[in-house]
Amino acid sequence: MLEGDYVRRGAAEFVGTFALIFVGAGSVAFARTLTDIALAHGLVIAVFVSALGFISGGHFNPAITLGFLITRRIATTLALVYWLVQFGAAALAALTLKLVLPNAIETQSSLGAPSLGGGIGPSAGVVVEAILTFFLVFVVFATAVDPRGAFKQIAGLAIGFTISFDVLMGFALTGAAMNPARAFGPQLVGDHWTKFWVWYVGPIAGGVIAATLYELLYLRPPEPEAVGPPETGVEEPGPGEATFG
Repeated sequence: MLEGDYVRRGAAEFVGTFALIFVGAGSVAFARTLTDIALAHGLVIAVFVSALGFISGGHFNPAITLGFLITRRIATTLALVYWLVQFGAAALAALTLKLVLPNAIETQSSLGAPSLGGGIGPSAGVVVEAILTFFLVFVVFATAVDPRGAFKQIAGLAIGFTISFDVLMGFALTGAAMNPARAFGPQLVGDHWTKFWVWYVGPIAGGVIAATLYELLYLRPPEPEAVGPPETGVEEPGPGEATFG
């Protein structure tokens, strides 16, 4: 049983987040096409959610952890542990990339730090990041949280695919981080802080909205049906009963 075992849960979150930043940010430096970058981000999450989801839930993203916290699906202390190890793992992964990448590639790729492109402004960037993160967190709740579906076996695959199509759509606009830790590591180590708040406000807003909406629409029990005669006060006959005048 891992209930209350913050060390082993935190370690799982550390490993998964480290893998995401090391592989995802690293792919920005070496991948030749946008599809390569999208697959790198999606596949690493699909693998590590499948591998470690039964230990920690496979968040690897402070925005997802916040969604769990506001819907009371994670204890506050555990959420704080997750945030600490997620941001710490992101910083260490980015530092490792800085140490192993050639200087020219590191400079050219900005260590994979997300940035605004395509003429998009910071306000629009927040909206893009919020929408992309909304898709991600909504899928997380639908596949990994909702107990009614039979989809937990494919949760990692579905979450990974969601990240991949988000990257395909949004990479040229915002870098499609969808994850404050994915932005934080390269920003901290590479000292890339231009309009940094876009990649915190957007994912947090999108994650909170998605988690709250899914919780209200699908996970909270419906209101009990009223018992008794219709408002007219006239009882209708039951099945198989006849009425006589």
